[in-house]
Amino acid sequence: MDDASEVFRHPLGGRALWSLVALGAAGAGLSTVRAVNRGTLLDVWVAGGLLLALLSLVLLHSATVEVVADAHGLRTRTLLRRRDMPWSDIADLRVHIRSGRYQDIYRVSVLLRDGRAPRLPLPLSTSSGERPEFDARLDALRALHRRHGAPESSHVPVLSHRTAGRGSPVAKLLCVALLAGAGLAAWSVPATASLKQAWTSAVPCTAGTPAAERGECLRTQVAVIERTEAGKGKQSSWLYFADDRPLDRLAVTREGARGFHPGDEVGLTVWRGRVREVAAEHHVWREHFTGAGDVAVIAAGCALAAGYPGALVLLRRRGRRLPDDEILPSALPFAGALAGTAVWLLPLCYLHPMDPLGTPARLAWTASGALATLGMLAWAWHATRVRTPGDAAETGEATETGEDRFLAARFLEHTDYNPNGFGTHVVLGDGPPAVTPHPGPGRFAARRIPVERLTVTHVRRARGSDGDTLHRSWHIAELDDAGEPVRLAAAPADLTLIIRELDAERPRP
Repeated sequence: MDDASEVFRHPLGGRALWSLVALGAAGAGLSTVRAVNRGTLLDVWVAGGLLLALLSLVLLHSATVEVVADAHGLRTRTLLRRRDMPWSDIADLRVHIRSGRYQDIYRVSVLLRDGRAPRLPLPLSTSSGERPEFDARLDALRALHRRHGAPESSHVPVLSHRTAGRGSPVAKLLCVALLAGAGLAAWSVPATASLKQAWTSAVPCTAGTPAAERGECLRTQVAVIERTEAGKGKQSSWLYFADDRPLDRLAVTREGARGFHPGDEVGLTVWRGRVREVAAEHHVWREHFTGAGDVAVIAAGCALAAGYPGALVLLRRRGRRLPDDEILPSALPFAGALAGTAVWLLPLCYLHPMDPLGTPARLAWTASGALATLGMLAWAWHATRVRTPGDAAETGEATETGEDRFLAARFLEHTDYNPNGFGTHVVLGDGPPAVTPHPGPGRFAARRIPVERLTVTHVRRARGSDGDTLHRSWHIAELDDAGEPVRLAAAPADLTLIIRELDAERPRP
């Protein structure tokens, strides 16, 4: 068996490879001849030939991919690179799951002893139909690794966006971008308030107004509407003036354009060199000046929105000592705390953007809101703690005799008491433990759990290989069901109670 090997190649065969080479050569030749004859690269045929050549190179790169696994190790070959990795340098083989447009994409990564984790170009699964072949190829690779190397884990580590070892800079970049937007909006609040105040307090110009100050007062002119243009969707709407006086056209809102008609004589109000108001007998359009409260709300909203990716970064940092394939707690408790903060912060920013602490009432509003936010953040921090099996705080309450208690729990394997994974709850109490597809009341469609043949072998935190349908905070009990491995998932306290009840119901020798 030492000469056993696995060779993975792209589905494209040799004939397809030569077709791609010919296609690329034809495209490059076409673009070269056309460029020489025309003496320019700005030509449709030249661009088409270059695009054809580039596309053929991309396809050729994919088609020439090859991965060879034998007794010596892994060897990968692409169009531009070759890599040799002996089994002695490989610590583990892992599965990376990336969300695709329609289905998840599965790839294999190699964890090296030096900490690097390159991904293999093959095997690859981009649809549910390719999963069986992907799993078979992964099993073959792991069998070779066990035979000729020393894997660190006995199971297949699966890494996804939910696990501790799948870091991404997107959350950090998004947090920084939102905080920068919040800072920019907060910096512009005083200028926005000053602009609107200046417009509100502006007075009409008089004969005695100095020329240097005429931009700050209101000047009026008479004009005639030549035609209007109301845009559709996001298109701009315009007012056109006869004889292009005092200007050719003016951008207005759609309602403003619809309110005027060709031939209307209108009065224009000019302030700081721009037309700010158009008034006719039947309709008036005024330029909208953004209020300081609106900008302050935008600043606060960006700061709160930055809190969620910040919480993701914090949770990943908090779980840095976890195994790479263990699932991190959900950041939804922090999202709830941010939403609760928005309830009191956004109205305060809108109503009092310039002086949120100016009166005792505002000070009390801010102080009470800040205390509420601290309390919610403390709760979120406690709710997202990493709970390990066996914590003292995770002891379940005993079930009273004669009273059924339905606990959310799932057996992850299809068994005779959980056919097709139909069970969503485990019922304890008045009768033997059973699996039900509902939270009660009553034991309709319940299937008894054969406790006499179940033995708990291990309790652990959820891993990426347990699937994406589990709650992030659940724990997994690994059971032996008459020689077959079975997994039971539930909240830590509920799982402790279920295990205790199963052990109590098991017949004693």
